[in-house]
Amino acid sequence: MQCRGIRGATIVTANTKESILGATEELLVEMTQANKIEIKNIAAIFFTTTSDLNAEFPAAATRKLGWPSNLPLLCGHEMNVPSALPYCLRIMMLVNTEKGVEEIVHVYLGEAKRLKNETSLSMGGNT
Repeated sequence: MQCRGIRGATIVTANTKESILGATEELLVEMTQANKIEIKNIAAIFFTTTSDLNAEFPAAATRKLGWPSNLPLLCGHEMNVPSALPYCLRIMMLVNTEKGVEEIVHVYLGEAKRLKNETSLSMGGNT
């Protein structure tokens, strides 16, 4: 097995605890289902938000989902780039898997879908 990164992003509707946790739960579920991930194979998860989201730690959503309390989680803020999407939540999930990098499905929900194209163009690579 190798450790692979899976990216995800979504837009949160409001800077409230409920909105942040709801959007995070939805994105985590979509990411795990799209990649057929068993929770025991997640090595760590990094959560970032734009600076306009600070009402709750997105990582708290894993506890609401019943995921293990010993799963390494880290929250932070994205760079404050003037043209960035507001209320944006991003996740980088590190997973132990047999899948090749080309088999990984990165998940972008709602307005965050435009990030997939921007990332592909700016990075010159596979989204």
